[in-house]
Amino acid sequence: MTDIFASLGIALRLVLEGDPEFVRIVALSISVSLASALLACAIGLPIGAAVAVSSFPGREGLIVLMNALLGLPSVVVGLVVYLLLSRAGPLGELGILFTPPAIVIAQMLLVIPMLAALSRQTVEDAWNEYREQLTSLNVRPWRAIPTLLLDTRVALFTVALAGLGRAFSEVGAVMIVGGNVDGVTRVMTTAIALKTAEGELPLALALGVVLLAIVVTLNAAAALLRQWSAPRHG
Repeated sequence: MTDIFASLGIALRLVLEGDPEFVRIVALSISVSLASALLACAIGLPIGAAVAVSSFPGREGLIVLMNALLGLPSVVVGLVVYLLLSRAGPLGELGILFTPPAIVIAQMLLVIPMLAALSRQTVEDAWNEYREQLTSLNVRPWRAIPTLLLDTRVALFTVALAGLGRAFSEVGAVMIVGGNVDGVTRVMTTAIALKTAEGELPLALALGVVLLAIVVTLNAAAALLRQWSAPRHG
């Protein structure tokens, strides 16, 4: 028990004093997670909105697939990206395996299904509510997408926050395509796993506290947004 409290004390000092290794790992985690979440939003939200307003054969099957991909194992995504970016892979000439861009790609592919599935449901609810009005104005489904995205922006922002939280907490795919290289691709999740295995608990605890704080903050922000946007009666 004494060792645990001692490690906590050292971890707190690492955070307050801004230990260089600690700061470097946190900064890299924030940069790659933000980049992957933004790219995933640019791809996933339009996909979800397009499926929401469209009617085509196999649509229900596609929706089932989108929902199933919410449980996509991260190690499978990591393996696929690794094979694509390896020297023998079709994208091997890019030379970005075991670099931050590889991590961004892996995290983006994990977040896109989440954003697509959740935004599809959100936009579809809005489309069902305003369909008759938009149709009476001769607005076709595809042209209604920007309006629907704007109308559901608060709900979609909470979806984006959930995607960002997924990116921050990812470890399996990041470990495979990033290699956990010190000073290059070591992010909070992979550093926690490594430092815990090596018995360096202070740094692992410091990173764990920051990671937990980020995830809690994102969830709190999403909850506040939902509460703020909820209809008020009376």
